[in-house]
Amino acid sequence: MRKFIEKHQDGIQRGLEILPGFVSWNLILFPYWGIIVMPVVVAYFILIFNVYWFYQSLQIAITSIISHIKIQAAKIYDWMGDVRGFPDWQRVRHVVIITTYKEPEHILERTLKSLADQELPTKQIIPVLAMEEKESEEERLKKFKSLNAKFGKVFGHLYITTHPLLTGEVAGKASNERYAAIWIKKNYIDKNKIDINYVTVTSCDADHKFHPKHFANLTYKFLDNPDRYKTFWQPSVMFYNNIWEIPAITRVPNTLMTIWNLSQLSRRDRLINCQNYSLSFKLLDETGYWDADKIPEDWGIFFKAFYKTRGVEVEPIYLPLLADAAQSTSFWKTIKNQYQQIQRWAWGVSDDPWIIKSYFLTRDVPFWDKTLRLIQVTWAHFSWPVNWFIITVGLTLPTLLNPAFGRTVLGYTVPKLSSFILTISLVFLGITIIIDSLQKPARPKNVPFWRQLLIPFEFVLMPISGFFFSALPGIDAHTRLMLGKYMEYKVTEKV
Repeated sequence: MRKFIEKHQDGIQRGLEILPGFVSWNLILFPYWGIIVMPVVVAYFILIFNVYWFYQSLQIAITSIISHIKIQAAKIYDWMGDVRGFPDWQRVRHVVIITTYKEPEHILERTLKSLADQELPTKQIIPVLAMEEKESEEERLKKFKSLNAKFGKVFGHLYITTHPLLTGEVAGKASNERYAAIWIKKNYIDKNKIDINYVTVTSCDADHKFHPKHFANLTYKFLDNPDRYKTFWQPSVMFYNNIWEIPAITRVPNTLMTIWNLSQLSRRDRLINCQNYSLSFKLLDETGYWDADKIPEDWGIFFKAFYKTRGVEVEPIYLPLLADAAQSTSFWKTIKNQYQQIQRWAWGVSDDPWIIKSYFLTRDVPFWDKTLRLIQVTWAHFSWPVNWFIITVGLTLPTLLNPAFGRTVLGYTVPKLSSFILTISLVFLGITIIIDSLQKPARPKNVPFWRQLLIPFEFVLMPISGFFFSALPGIDAHTRLMLGKYMEYKVTEKV
């Protein structure tokens, strides 16, 4: 297999790019042609999928409760007390790469303020404003001078890097933070003779807001972990910074994505770093940094490190990391902004070809470890556009194409069973709503109380928001990859 792949690299790459879209479209369309050709198979396919969805809903409800309890405990725990128990804790340095392109100054100020409010001594925190050369020099320098005047003396250092887009690179977070990390390695770590064994690096978006205990927690976990150089650390990313300001149609998917992120913290077997995460600088350097020719960077750097070091793990940080939900200056622009953000995330499927190839080409990785990881990533990506169609449409529309089957015992029973299973699953949605209300920031004074009372009823929008902000951008990304219409990185607008 290795020899075959190495001999036919281009053809296999293209075939693997076609595969996700091919699988997704066939699973979506199967109930419509299958109801005529093999109606019994379609009926059981729908029923099994609904049972699986029930299991997933139950699992998310249980793990989100566990994560919620652990977060509440971590918020009040004295992490610095434990950190001070290590004789070398003051040697630890945390480089925070804040990738930014045309973000307003107040957004960056909010992120730096959250770093300045850390319980860990801020001289051990090294923020890096990773800017793009294509943003005007005047704007870049204006923002940096203003922010440096406010925070320059707070941290050990406050750096700015300017990324020139080079030939072969793709504009986006990965190429920008790669440039910033390599620059920091040369101009901070090497120049100041900092021990790289005591340096972590955090991948941070411009709109992220850290909990005050975040870096105390990270320092403890870093020092306490004997496998610190083969570990990523992942907080619970919650799209709550502006959750009260966005329209209901986008508040629903952002709430569901938040609870999903929360639930995954308790699943160490499934947890993969995303959006905001930390790792040792030593691991990043040995891995070869992020790939500048790719848009996806979080799962990309995980699997790059996984295959490079023959296995890495992700350890949860049970603390909230607040992020902005997609928002713009008008309702329709917000809808477009949200769609493009989900579409960009769905483009993570473009990582699957090299992940699959590396599965066969990389030696000495434990078989079951790499197999379970491969199954996880391919299922997550391949099923992304499919879930909505199976759950929402089910057998309802397909039986219109074959009314005779709808009048059979099986054709009558399966829709009833599916409806019953999905109705029970609404209990788990209730748990989601409760946890959301407990984790979400308090209602701002400018938001009327009656709007808060209506929030549980907003979830009737799930079928609509699920189509426009999950299924459609998912199949859009898959189809583009299948047809070779490669996406360009689009920054989510900040207001």
